[in-house]
Amino acid sequence: MAEIDLSILLLCIPVMAVAGFIHGALGLGFPLVATPVIAVFIDVKAAIILTLLPTVTVNIASVLSAKNIGATVSKYQPLMLATLVGGVAGSILLAVTDPSPYRLLLALLIVSFLLTSHFNFSLNIQPTTAMMILFGVFAGCAGGITNVTVAVLIIYFLSVKVERSEMIPAMNLCFLVSKSSQMVVFLVLGVINLMTLLYTAPLALVSFVGLKVGQSYANRIPADRYRNILKVILLVLAAVLVIQFFIGLSRSA
Repeated sequence: MAEIDLSILLLCIPVMAVAGFIHGALGLGFPLVATPVIAVFIDVKAAIILTLLPTVTVNIASVLSAKNIGATVSKYQPLMLATLVGGVAGSILLAVTDPSPYRLLLALLIVSFLLTSHFNFSLNIQPTTAMMILFGVFAGCAGGITNVTVAVLIIYFLSVKVERSEMIPAMNLCFLVSKSSQMVVFLVLGVINLMTLLYTAPLALVSFVGLKVGQSYANRIPADRYRNILKVILLVLAAVLVIQFFIGLSRSA
């Protein structure tokens, strides 16, 4: 964080506000917007660290504002626990390895899902405990390595045809356990410290304000349009991941 100057922090303020607004309106999307934009100016790993506390803050606020959260926890407990395990594993990998190959793998997965969805091929996924564990571990690993837990979770929830009112709080619970576990892992491994969290606290506040403004627009998006927006988000994510992969290759060449 000492290497990030004031100009970068000032740039992050509108980025965090917009990302918070989008997350509030859609129920997801904060790290998807904030991380790639910030990563244009600094290292991807540093961008993930910079967005860590703001992401956790947005996730906590989203969970606290959800209705019937107890029932959601009960129903999706296997998915949450598996995401926690995957998040720890993915965060350790991010701390010690180059994440570029994982980005390409995740991008290929997203494209495969979009193609099957476009041509109406059924993935034949049932909302069983085994499927929740499988997707949860994969989602947690993806979040720890690439900061895009949501890509895998969207594929799962769209495949089992879960309604938006149930999907959003369930995903935010998974986001929360994934990013919280990453924060703990980074603290234990010395990747970040308490000063890092203090350094990014103002950005977390800006993100929270953006979230609250966005939540006031959430119910204005029709269900069919919402599902189409999610698919567009996946397509953009795949493109960003591929670009990051080739940027990593060019830097290592």
